[in-house]
Amino acid sequence: MWSRVCEYISRHNLLKPNELYIVALSGGADSVTLLLLLREQGYNVHAAHCNFLLRGSESDRDEQFCADLCQRLGVPFHRVHFDTQTYAELHGVSIEMAARTLRYQWFGQLCRDIGAAAVCVAHHRDDSVETVILNMVRGTGLRGLTGIQPRSVLAMDGAGDAELTVLRPLLCVSRHEIEQFLIERGQAYVTDSTNLEPDVLRNKIRLEVLPLLATLNPAVAENILRTSENLAAAQGALNVMMSDSLNGNTLELSRYADFNSREYVTFEWMKQYGFNGCQVRQILEAETGGIVSSSAGFEVLKDRDRLLVEPMLRPMKPLVIPEEGVYRLPEDAVLESSTAVIRLQRREAYVSKLADVATLDAHQVMFPLTLRRTTDGDRMVPYGMKGRKLLSDLMTDRHMTRFEKRRQLVLTDAQGDVVWAVGLRVSQRASVTPSTAEVLEIRFEMR
Repeated sequence: MWSRVCEYISRHNLLKPNELYIVALSGGADSVTLLLLLREQGYNVHAAHCNFLLRGSESDRDEQFCADLCQRLGVPFHRVHFDTQTYAELHGVSIEMAARTLRYQWFGQLCRDIGAAAVCVAHHRDDSVETVILNMVRGTGLRGLTGIQPRSVLAMDGAGDAELTVLRPLLCVSRHEIEQFLIERGQAYVTDSTNLEPDVLRNKIRLEVLPLLATLNPAVAENILRTSENLAAAQGALNVMMSDSLNGNTLELSRYADFNSREYVTFEWMKQYGFNGCQVRQILEAETGGIVSSSAGFEVLKDRDRLLVEPMLRPMKPLVIPEEGVYRLPEDAVLESSTAVIRLQRREAYVSKLADVATLDAHQVMFPLTLRRTTDGDRMVPYGMKGRKLLSDLMTDRHMTRFEKRRQLVLTDAQGDVVWAVGLRVSQRASVTPSTAEVLEIRFEMR
């Protein structure tokens, strides 16, 4: 069996002889086999055991077994206890999710503490096959059919930019092969009794569904694994081909109209921002102007035949400007910069032709001025026009998106009149005329 595992490690470039690795050791057949194989092949390994305090004396038995095994093998042993039940209740998550979160957070911290390159976990072929079937039952896209991958990188919450690399060297072998390996070695292991109960969906697949499928084709597990590997290769190729589409804050849907792949490409793009499959279908079916929000703090806008994404817009506190000078805008005023400023000064009369610089007749503008976002009903007489016009109509004439419209800033004077729709148009009332002697120059600067 080791020759196959060794070839798998080499093919996926998983382990290096000069690195330190942590083996996640539960005491079960899979993790015991992983520890034995890596140690016997000369890899520098430590073992780490999590006691989730969920199975009473059985949990304590597993911990002691792992400690005794590592002592006999001469492998450094790390252990931790978690109050998993309390964590799940406090965070409103399932016991399984709580255990997974606690486990990988600790592995990440332990890797940093002892300088380990990665944590090795003992997922095997059957685990990957079960995952494929489980995802099919729940409903999935292409990625869900690729099974468990030999290498994954997890972001560590609360640890800055820290990441945890997770390696799975045993994905090429079956549970039966692992058990036969231990029998031949005369090596004992412990069994988690909850894995024998068919009341959990994954256990039902393992204990009932897969044996039933094996009556139709004894090679069903190998065939499902091979299929998932083929799909993983296809997924990798698609990622390369779509790399340009997946980067940036705009997705042009028209590029994929002829390939009947809009939903797939849109999901791959939107999932980066915390959106799920239901939200993908929702935005694709929306009319122009439709917006969908994700739990990760992003919003996607349907704008004709393209999608735009940006962070959720937070309320902006109006900036009151009592006199000339330089004023820093609130951080929530613009997306592009948190250090935008507005600069006001009197100058000899001239007419600005720059979008981010307004020149107003200084004698027609009364302080204090207020910089704020536009609201429904804002009107002004744009320069060069006679009648009042809704700013919403002015922005529509400019073909501005809904995102751009709601971010639009306006400057009002002491009477509450809009004297400048920032970047768009100044008002006719405050505009420079041949009789203007002095202007109030207003510069909007991004730093």
